[in-house]
Amino acid sequence: MEIACLDLEGVLVPEIWIGFAEKTGIDELRATTRDIPDYEVLMRQRLQILDDHKLGLDDIQEVISSMSPLPGARHFLDWLRRHFQVVILSDTFYEFSLPLMAQLGYPTLFCHRLEADSKGRIVDYNIRLGDHKRQSVIAFHNLNYRVIAAGDSYNDTTMLAEADVGILFKAPDNVIEEFPQFTSVIEYDELKAEFRNASLRNISIN
Repeated sequence: MEIACLDLEGVLVPEIWIGFAEKTGIDELRATTRDIPDYEVLMRQRLQILDDHKLGLDDIQEVISSMSPLPGARHFLDWLRRHFQVVILSDTFYEFSLPLMAQLGYPTLFCHRLEADSKGRIVDYNIRLGDHKRQSVIAFHNLNYRVIAAGDSYNDTTMLAEADVGILFKAPDNVIEEFPQFTSVIEYDELKAEFRNASLRNISIN
């Protein structure tokens, strides 16, 4: 059996923190794992910025409710689910993701959780498991799945390396240059073709 593992932000939906940065005008919130490989450093930076600007969970959720998946993402995901078991492995949070998951047809999502106080101030975050994307692929291998994975950022690269086949999708130049071992594509039709070529089965591209 084969299973497809996808990152969420940058692959199927826009980067949530970038969208929030554009809405608030706080440029420091534009940083993502494309820029800062250490997720702990990135999240502590984000929480401090939110605290400094008195912004909470409700403010972020308001922005997310106005966002949509990337053009073509739902069609691609529907195609992928016809041919593979699909799991989205993301470093986002369930408190952020639900409006976007509804627009994608509620695919299976493994991610993290936030802690907010009674006033909506985000006080902490709970990581499901360190390096959980890679650990999920290891678990799927232990269940005798063959894994094909796609992502766009530094925090996807251990998942891609652990998978039987790893693909970079819409990745920035710095990630492509540092990880030349992964095929890199930018269009969903190209990503379909890579999944088709990586599969051991004869899968239609249509």
